[in-house]
Order: sequence, then C-alpha cells, then structure tokens
Amino acid sequence: MKDRKAVARFGSRSAVRLSDLALLVRAPAALSVPGDVIAGAATAGRPLNARTLGVIGSSVCLYWAGMALNDYADATVDAVERPDRPVPSGRVPRRTALAVAGGLTAAGLGLAAVSGGRRSVSVAVPLAGLVWAYDLKLKSTPAGGFAMAGARVLDVVAGAVVAGTGAGSVGAALRRAAVPAGLVGVHTGTLMALSRHEISGAAVRVPAATLAVSVATAVATAVPVGRDDVGSAAKGRWSSAAPSGLVAQFPAPLKGVAGAVRSRKPLAAAGALAYLGTYGTAQVRAVRKPSGENLRRAVGAGILGLMPLQAALTARGGAPTVAAALGVVHPLARRLARRISPT
Repeated sequence: MKDRKAVARFGSRSAVRLSDLALLVRAPAALSVPGDVIAGAATAGRPLNARTLGVIGSSVCLYWAGMALNDYADATVDAVERPDRPVPSGRVPRRTALAVAGGLTAAGLGLAAVSGGRRSVSVAVPLAGLVWAYDLKLKSTPAGGFAMAGARVLDVVAGAVVAGTGAGSVGAALRRAAVPAGLVGVHTGTLMALSRHEISGAAVRVPAATLAVSVATAVATAVPVGRDDVGSAAKGRWSSAAPSGLVAQFPAPLKGVAGAVRSRKPLAAAGALAYLGTYGTAQVRAVRKPSGENLRRAVGAGILGLMPLQAALTARGGAPTVAAALGVVHPLARRLARRISPT
C-alpha cells in the first residue's frame, strides 16, 4: 500500500517511487545549500526574511536539478561504476531524470524571480548555466572543478544580493561576500579534486594537498574580521529581530544553545574546528590509505562538512545565533546520509 502511494508519475507510462527520486537528487545533501545563502546574507547584512528563504529554495532546486542531470549524463558510466544508482538500475528512467532536472531548474529560476526579483535572477541564471554546463560538457575537463566551485560561489553571492528594504548596492554586497564566497569555492575545489579519484584511488599527494588547503581554509575562516568588514545592517537585523524570529521556531534545547552564544569569534573558531574534525579527519585517513573507498568517504564528509564551515562564516559575518542553528543541522544531515548517500 505504501509503495502505491509513494510514487510520482511522469506521463502515462512512468511511475517512480519517491524514495528513488530522493536517491536521484541526493536529497539530504541539499542541507548543505542553505548555509551558503545564509553566510552570504549575514556578511552583507541582509535579514533572514521571506525573500532570503525564497532564494534558499531557489538554490536547493538548482542543486537537486544538478544531481538529477548528473545521473542522466552519466548513465553509461554509472552502469559500470555505480550500477546501484536509480538510473542504471532501471528504477528511474533516464528520460525521467532529465525531466526532473528541467523541472527543478525552472522551479529554481521561478523562485529566484518571485523572491528576489532582478537581483536574484541575475545570479540564478548563471548558476543554472554552470550546473547544466558542468553536467553535460565540463565535468570531465579541467574546467569542471572551476565550474562546480563557481556554482557554490554564486550560492553565497545569491544570499548577499537579496533585494528588499535597506539593501545596499550590488557592488557593496559583492565586496562584503567576497571572502566567504571565496572560501566556500576553495573548499568545493578540494572536493572536486578528490572526487576525480573516488573510484580507482589516487596518489598520496592528492589528499595531502587537499588537506593542506582545508587547514588553510579553516584558519582563514577563524580569523576575526574588523568591525567595518561586517555589514552594518547585521548589527541590527541579524543579532536581534531575525535570529529571534528564527530560533522561536526551534525546540527548547536549541533556544538554550542559541541564547548562550553571544560572541561571533568563539563560534567562528568552533565551526572551523568542527570543519576540520569531520572533513579533515576523513582526508587524514585518505592520506594514510588513498584508496577509492577512503577518497569517496572523504568526499561525502566534505559535502556535509561544508555545514560547520558555513556556520563559522555566518558567525564571522555577524550572526552568531543563526550560526548556532546551522551547526545543529550538521548532525541531522550526517544521520540522513547513512540512509541516502550524498555522493
């Protein structure tokens, strides 16, 4: 009975279980997306309001679109290397994967237009373009890593340029978001370098190099910023009205945690350490034994390890309470990843 209900129909002949669609788009991995937008918004001093949430929804849709398009494009390769995935196993027809990617892309662009107007569309369009270019053309080329890193950078920028009352110029928002966007992009670059070897393994120098970059990323994230580098609006919006409104939706234990956090510097340092504790630890294992399995585990840890990095960047940007909330999402994502792989 449950299987009959949990299906989605595509045309008159295709019926796909929702659980397989969740596998297709790596549903839990999308929990790594909101933090990009939030970090950008915090740094630029934009409030966590309906517009920002709409932009988050847009980025999540585009992320899921990329995952579905990835499996559409890699169907032949996955039939040999990952035959258990939904498309090569036949549980999701290839044309359905393409339809899902197209539908989610349209939804992502629509949400950007509705929530953020021209400013958000001007970011969502190139983001969607990078997603499709990466999956259909650039993935196996040297430009593939840059395309994926660029997509993550645009997620951060999307949060920084959210329109609304009190929004400054796009140029000022881009300047404030440059550091968090760059650090997220660098982190994504390490993931791409490792993922190229997650089937056959790599030389020790590959995970050793990415580990060194990750350590540098964590140190740069933990370095305090000057008061002038934090969006002035953050002082009034993120540290009071928006976070309290957000935290009010969460259980009492989280309210206690968030209420106890008053300083962005210690929280930024804690987030950076948590980032190294998850992603860094997985890379150390890969250095000791750079097998395909260990590299694959490092990639999975890195996808989810982005969350404590985002929390640190959000705290660094002047929103420690929201950063604490982001930190709570990380254990949930790790638990979900045990059921649905993020890679």
